[in-house]
Amino acid sequence: MSYSVGEVASLAGVTVRTLHHYDEIGLLVPGGRSHAGHRRYDDADLDRLQQILFYRELGFPLEEIARLVDDPDTDPTELLRRQHRLLTARIERLTKMAAAVEHALEARKMGIQLTPEERFEVFGREHDWEALDREAEERWGGTGAWAESRRRTARYTRADWERIKAEAQDIERRFAEALAAGTPAGSPAAMDLAEEHRAHISRHFYECGHEMHTGLADMYVADERFTAHYEAVRPGLARYVHDAVHANALRRS
Repeated sequence: MSYSVGEVASLAGVTVRTLHHYDEIGLLVPGGRSHAGHRRYDDADLDRLQQILFYRELGFPLEEIARLVDDPDTDPTELLRRQHRLLTARIERLTKMAAAVEHALEARKMGIQLTPEERFEVFGREHDWEALDREAEERWGGTGAWAESRRRTARYTRADWERIKAEAQDIERRFAEALAAGTPAGSPAAMDLAEEHRAHISRHFYECGHEMHTGLADMYVADERFTAHYEAVRPGLARYVHDAVHANALRRS
């Protein structure tokens, strides 16, 4: 039994371009070719793709994924044990929800020192600013990151907020362009954008380490408000930014 590249893309939920890229870099070379020279994937190829996508979901860079799936000393049982350990570690990290602080501060940062009228003019009318402020302060008002953000943003003028918003939109635009071009989230280019995103937060609001940054990225796919924001820029962008942030954190760990 063999499958075309289109069939595999549909089964796995990835793009044909992604499969082409995996072939080009030697990560997933199809086991056969049709008479016309088209890629044909067998069951062993699908098993390998499943492992690749598992590690990609955990944020591993493609170079590290290649090393893991090509390790000749790893048997299938040990591979499952390794995956279980990785999933358990991720669950523990998520349950800490350190990034909940970032969630609140992302909402809070959208205009702390602006009047309601100015908030609407700068950021639009799709948010209930007073409700976001109340939610954020009730849940995280006693944290150090909250205090740091309040101290910094208290000095910001409307012009400051407009500049900060423009910087954020520029990063989002370039993320969207990378996604549209088929650039893998674990590529150096996408990880560099993730690092720029993290630096933007640290520069304007609070010191955002890589662990906090990955937690914030988790909120992009877990909280429908964040997801809707990124999906409005480009479909699939919330997951793409999430994956790039996790890959960047692993690269720098």
